[in-house]
Amino acid sequence: MSEPVRAIVHNGLWKNNPALVQLLGLCPLLAVTGTVVNALGLGIATIVVLAGSNLAVSLIRNFVSDAVRLPAFVMIIAALVTCAEMLMQAFTYELYQILGIFIPLIVTNCVILGRADGFARKNVWPIALLDGLIMGIGFTLVLVLLGAIRELVGLGTLFSNMHLLFGEAARAWVWEPKADYPKFLFAVLPPGAFVVTGLLIAGKNAIDGYLEMRKKREPIVKGSKRVRVTGKIS
Repeated sequence: MSEPVRAIVHNGLWKNNPALVQLLGLCPLLAVTGTVVNALGLGIATIVVLAGSNLAVSLIRNFVSDAVRLPAFVMIIAALVTCAEMLMQAFTYELYQILGIFIPLIVTNCVILGRADGFARKNVWPIALLDGLIMGIGFTLVLVLLGAIRELVGLGTLFSNMHLLFGEAARAWVWEPKADYPKFLFAVLPPGAFVVTGLLIAGKNAIDGYLEMRKKREPIVKGSKRVRVTGKIS
């Protein structure tokens, strides 16, 4: 893996994660992550729109003037969101009804417009497409993790109603560790989403702090060093 590709992957999944670091797209993040299937459905739609918009913006970047740049980008994103919405209506109608207004609201997700204007319009299409995919995957991973925690704590189940996304064969994927689990409503409601999101952000910051401290504690290798002398004084 080349260094630029490695940097894009690291940024999208961890260092510059749109949900945990940039804190973008929090509205759907907090609203629809009550279960894993809801989070995964919205995450897949976001990946499709983010990767598609980055690709399209990169391809037309040399043909669009700065005066109409942002309206053109918004129209591209809106067209892709409409396609994603129609596909969900056709193949996952029940999940589409559950997610409701948050599918059309992907148009207003700051992650998508931010990556289109801040990255895709400055890079060639393979790099822009990769950035869109990785950013979308990073966003979706946080959605799914948040949904899993809220579903497990709030409802006492995991992977319930997965048949809404993967068909009847996935109906049996549900895992219920305790049969008579008393449901914890707070975790399912938006305040619970705020708390869990805050814990995830705190956990990421703690890991980053530990890694930084560990890096500083790396022992200095003793012994002679070779110094290159150019003879030039700048």
